[in-house]
Amino acid sequence: MLGVTGGVAAYKAAELVRLLVKGGADVDVVLTAAGTRFVGPATFQALTGGPVWSDLWDARAPGGMAHIALSRSADAILVAPASADFLAKLVHGLADDLLSTLCLARECPLLVAPAMNRQMWEQAPMRRNVRQLADDGVVLLGPGAGLQACGEIGPGRMLEPEDLCEELAAFFQPKLLAGRRVLLTAGPTFEAIDPVRGLSNASSGKMGFALARACREAGAAVTLVAGPVALATPRGVLRIDIQSAAQMREAVLRELPGRDLFIGVAAVADYRPARAQADKIKKNGNALTLELTQNPDILAEVAALPDAPFCVGFAAESRNLAEYAEGKRLSKKLPLVVGNLVQDGLGGDANSVILFDADGSHPLPTGAKLDVARAIVAHLAPMLDHR
Repeated sequence: MLGVTGGVAAYKAAELVRLLVKGGADVDVVLTAAGTRFVGPATFQALTGGPVWSDLWDARAPGGMAHIALSRSADAILVAPASADFLAKLVHGLADDLLSTLCLARECPLLVAPAMNRQMWEQAPMRRNVRQLADDGVVLLGPGAGLQACGEIGPGRMLEPEDLCEELAAFFQPKLLAGRRVLLTAGPTFEAIDPVRGLSNASSGKMGFALARACREAGAAVTLVAGPVALATPRGVLRIDIQSAAQMREAVLRELPGRDLFIGVAAVADYRPARAQADKIKKNGNALTLELTQNPDILAEVAALPDAPFCVGFAAESRNLAEYAEGKRLSKKLPLVVGNLVQDGLGGDANSVILFDADGSHPLPTGAKLDVARAIVAHLAPMLDHR
């Protein structure tokens, strides 16, 4: 159930509904009287394919009790935007319209996405209200910071619809890694030949970024060391950008202390030029010969540490997947290796993987990389708990 209160950010609620419906959700919209000043009911009716609710006395509801009937079928109520006035109502248990009454009579979780001017957000009464809402078990999503409709800049912007969809999906995921600290690597590395050329591996980084998001959804504090990729950072994940394998190794060893779990998803280049040229190499019609030297094996080095975290490796192969993936697991003494054939997922949005551990091989259903990532987390979490 989506509640829309009065604020200019109400226009974002229309896109939020569209994304939720596209994602397979059934959405009921409840508009406050102030909300209708910004977006009309017809917009939400067209997007949801169902009625829009705003009247506490709506006779369409069973028994004329919309405040009871509507919330009983909802998995959650999300109020976006949630105005300063509406948040104050929630704190004091006021119920003077349909949405506030629904929130008071609910049996499902309540999430709110605050939206207001930066001065309103920073005032002492609002800070008290926010603390009280958190104490009451209300989940606050945001706000973000940036340019506001009034022209001022600061905190108080409602999160973007895509961010709210991500937060809502995360809310419903089992917290299998609650309290855990996770470090991941993702993407390729780039090994410079000269200032404009280099060696790299074919890697989009999508699987590693999906795993970072899945670990965060599962309740972990996540740090992601990422090679050069064009991907947005998952919400709530700390990202460290690097270029070369040496930089990735340095970042991993720096961030490793205190981690419970290390997942090496990155396609680290096995070799780098022995000497990178300071100036661009000019073409002269002759063949170019490069002397290569081996890069450090970051995953093997981490796994061999006396106080190593639980280590998960990835094996992307073009053939003999079971042989090579299991060989990698045994040679590096890893509890778990995720194997896949490059033709099944490299660069795409879907993947097909097999998990290899001491109990054998475990194929996962082919699916979107985020779904596969969540399945990997579901498999490794009990192993981590029983380590």
